[in-house]
Amino acid sequence: MAPENSKEELARIMQVYGDLKPPERLLLGAGPSNIDPRVLKALTLPIVEHLDPFFAGVMSETVDLLRYAFKTGNKVTFPISGTGSAGMESAICNIVEEGDEVVVCISGFFGDRISDMVQRYGGKSIEVRAQPGKIIEKEAVEEALANSNAKAVAIVHAETSTGILQPLKEISKITHEYGALLVVDAVTSLGGCELKVDEWGIDICFSASQKCLGCPPGLAPITVSERAMSVIRNRRTRVRSWYFDLSTIEKYWIESNRVYHHTAPILLVYALREGLRLLYEERLENRWMRHIENMRLLVGRIEEIGLKIFTDKNHICPAITAINIPKNVNDENVRRTLREEYNITISGGLGELKGKIWRVGLMGVNSSRKNAILVAEALKNALKKEKYYE
Repeated sequence: MAPENSKEELARIMQVYGDLKPPERLLLGAGPSNIDPRVLKALTLPIVEHLDPFFAGVMSETVDLLRYAFKTGNKVTFPISGTGSAGMESAICNIVEEGDEVVVCISGFFGDRISDMVQRYGGKSIEVRAQPGKIIEKEAVEEALANSNAKAVAIVHAETSTGILQPLKEISKITHEYGALLVVDAVTSLGGCELKVDEWGIDICFSASQKCLGCPPGLAPITVSERAMSVIRNRRTRVRSWYFDLSTIEKYWIESNRVYHHTAPILLVYALREGLRLLYEERLENRWMRHIENMRLLVGRIEEIGLKIFTDKNHICPAITAINIPKNVNDENVRRTLREEYNITISGGLGELKGKIWRVGLMGVNSSRKNAILVAEALKNALKKEKYYE
C-alpha cells in the first residue's frame, strides 16, 4: 500500500493544483463562441445512464430539433460524439472506398483537410481550387465532374479560415446532374447562415456544436439523405472506421429499440438540446437575419477605422469576418492587446494566411450590435498602440 501524503504534502499539492479560475473572455474569434446561460445550466443537470429511458427521450427531442436546424426531414440526423472534424471524417469515411473519385472544392484550410481525408481513405481527390477569400466557380466544378467518375462533390459552406460563404444551389444542381453526392461542411454556418439541406439537395451535411449553436465543443451534428444512406449501405467494403460507421450509429440514435454503440456524452447532449431549443424559440430565419445585420455593422465599422476586408464582399459569411492585417502591424501584438486590455479574443490566420488576416466571429449569442461595435473600437485602440495611424 502506498504511503499516505502528509498534511504538508497535501497542502503543497492543493497550492500547485488549485481551483480552476479561467478568465471570462468575450470569444469573438473563429470558435468556440460564448455559451448562453441556459445552455450552461443544462450542463449542470443530473447525469443518467446512456440507455436510460429519460435519455432516450432527450435523444429523440435533440434529433427533432436538429432536423429543424438543418431544414431537413432526413431520418438519419443526429450528433456524432466528437468535434466538427469528427463530423467531417464520418462524412468522408462512410462514402469513400478504395479508388473512389471525389471532387473536393478548396478555398481555404478546411477544404484541404477534406482532401487529405479522402486520400487517407483510399480515394482520389480531384481538387477544384479558388484563391482564399474567393468562391468556387460552378463552371470549375462542372469541368471536374465532366472529366471524372466522381462519386461525390465535397465543399465547405462557410470556410472558417477565410470568411467566405459559398453559394451552394448551382453547385448542388450540377453535382446531381452528374449523379454524384453532395457533401457539405456546415461547421460554421449551421444556426447562423441560411442553410436548407432538403431544398438545396445536400446529401450529407455536418456541423459542430460550438459555433453558431452556442454550445460547448464536443458534438458534430450530421444529417444524411436516404440517397446517401443507400450508397453507404451498399458499399463494396465495410466502412473502415468502426466508430464513425453511420449505418451502425443510426441504430443507437434513431431506432426505437436502441442498440448500444458507445457511451454518449450525456451532458453535452443536454447542452445541445438546450442550444437548439434557443434556436427554435428565436426561429431560424430571425437568427439568420440577426447574423447578417451584425456582420454588416461590423464590416462598416471595420472600414471606418481604416481596415480592409479580406473576403469577397459579395460572399462574406455572416458568422465570421476576415480582415487584412495592415503592413507594419504585428498580428500577435494586436491580439494580445485585445486579450489583455479588453478581455476579447479574436483569431489570427491559418496556414498560408498566418500573420496576414484577423478573423472576427459574431456567432450565436455573440452576434449582437454591441459586440460588433465593441470589437471594432477595441481594434482601433490596439492599432493606435501599434502607431498604425501615425
